Amino acid sequence: MSKGTLLDENRILKELQFKAIRSGGPGGQHANKVSSKVELIFDVSNSTGLTEAEKSRLQLKLKSKLTKDHILLMQCDESRSQHKNKELVIKRLFDLIKKALTVVKKRKKSRPTRSSIEKRLRNKKLASLKKKNRGTPEI
Repeated sequence: MSKGTLLDENRILKELQFKAIRSGGPGGQHANKVSSKVELIFDVSNSTGLTEAEKSRLQLKLKSKLTKDHILLMQCDESRSQHKNKELVIKRLFDLIKKALTVVKKRKKSRPTRSSIEKRLRNKKLASLKKKNRGTPEI
């Protein structure tokens, strides 16, 4: 995400769709009648909270997580509470979007300083002498 753009979280929140599902695993009678697992559905290509540049960047960065229709599906079943799972999955979505929109600075090539070159050569010479002195002494 560049400094000029701000993620419109409120607009994105309104676009999210949720589905409550029965969570798998052990839990007895309670787990069999309560739908605590939450599935979040976010349509990246039709979002009004993202600019076209942000959409294309998300589609590129999150290619493996999106369906063919550019829909992002996320699930959470960590908690026994449906509301807590909903909060967690929303937080994960915004973290994922922010991370995908972050542009990493390119590294500028730089030459090593004279002192660092001399230090490296000095260390190489010391290592060489150390290994040379390990041999059997000449009589």
